Amino acid sequence: MPMKILLLENIHPCAHEILRDQGFSVDVEKGALSEAELIKRLRDYQALGIRSKTEVTANVLKESPHLLTIGAFCIGTNQIHLQEANKLGIPVFNAPHSNTRSVAELVLAEMIALSRQLGDANSAAHRGDWAKSAKGAHEVRGKCIGIVGYGHIGTQVSVLAESLGLRVIFYDIIKKLPLGNARVKESLDQLLKEADFVTLHVPETQLTRNMIGPAQLKMMRQGSFLINASRGTVVDIPALAQALKSGHIGGAAVDVFPEEPQNNDQKFVTELQNVRNVLLTPHIGGSTEEAQEAIGREVSASLLMYLQTGGTLGAVNFPSIAVPPKTGGSRLVNVHKNVPGVLGQINGIVSKAGANIRAQYLSTDPNIGYVVVDMELDSPRPVYEQIVALPTSIKTALL
Repeated sequence: MPMKILLLENIHPCAHEILRDQGFSVDVEKGALSEAELIKRLRDYQALGIRSKTEVTANVLKESPHLLTIGAFCIGTNQIHLQEANKLGIPVFNAPHSNTRSVAELVLAEMIALSRQLGDANSAAHRGDWAKSAKGAHEVRGKCIGIVGYGHIGTQVSVLAESLGLRVIFYDIIKKLPLGNARVKESLDQLLKEADFVTLHVPETQLTRNMIGPAQLKMMRQGSFLINASRGTVVDIPALAQALKSGHIGGAAVDVFPEEPQNNDQKFVTELQNVRNVLLTPHIGGSTEEAQEAIGREVSASLLMYLQTGGTLGAVNFPSIAVPPKTGGSRLVNVHKNVPGVLGQINGIVSKAGANIRAQYLSTDPNIGYVVVDMELDSPRPVYEQIVALPTSIKTALL
């Protein structure tokens, strides 16, 4: 029987086609599933693909010991309990590159829209009000954009902003090479005090939770603008609403929120609604057809790499191994507890069976080890069963 993969949340059809073309059985669900529903559905599947709404909790993982891998068809992986997945030998793959251009373009569009108050002008025109005025409207050329988080998206924003004639500054907790004429700032405070536009491109961590709160908003320049297309927990929404209403912050564009509807049928409520010069979008930073297709291809390729070759390059929670395609013989993969002597035990079993090891690849992290063994053996099943029986083994498979 072919291996079965479950794809949730309207993952691009190219992913279905790629996986089916490689002989996998693929089932598709349009929406997210609750914890109980996911546990029930996963009983029949060896791999799972999700986007941002499905929560893969520790309980889901514990109840799905047969699950081999998870693909997050998005950038973020905070919806997956990565530590538990690591402990259970389940690599998680994401798409760190595919939607960066789409998010960067949205940020640039929102920056110009805020500077020209286009949201308010558009709403007024739809109401039949002719509100022609130059008051408070400015060009972005010559202004300063501050980028918080200089990763895949932040660097693209940097290049595009500079091409529009903006001065670019950035802050990142990791030392990064500036692109073009961008200048690094030694602290977030320095950036906030200098920038006309502040755009956030950071992951959701304990360090970034409410990193933009009352104190940080107060540091920002009078009339400056805030753009958040990263994670909803990064900005203190009530504090931002207050800063906007007081006039200290000139406008904001927010694409992500601490609490978001699970589907398009649920009502969306935020304190930022009906506030002047505020652009609210429903988490669509990476929602372009180009980005979704690219994500479908990128994550599908990662899942195929792991399921067909055992390669884990790009996994966010797993020892990284790049392996060539299997060319004859048998390939065995084993996830085990990272304790001394495991590799010797595995090699002893293989050697005792009279197998010739053609190649071997090993990588570890603090918790687990991952080994790929290519061997020449007519009947590899007994070797597989002996390695499965080792008390250190977590997951073992013959490819």
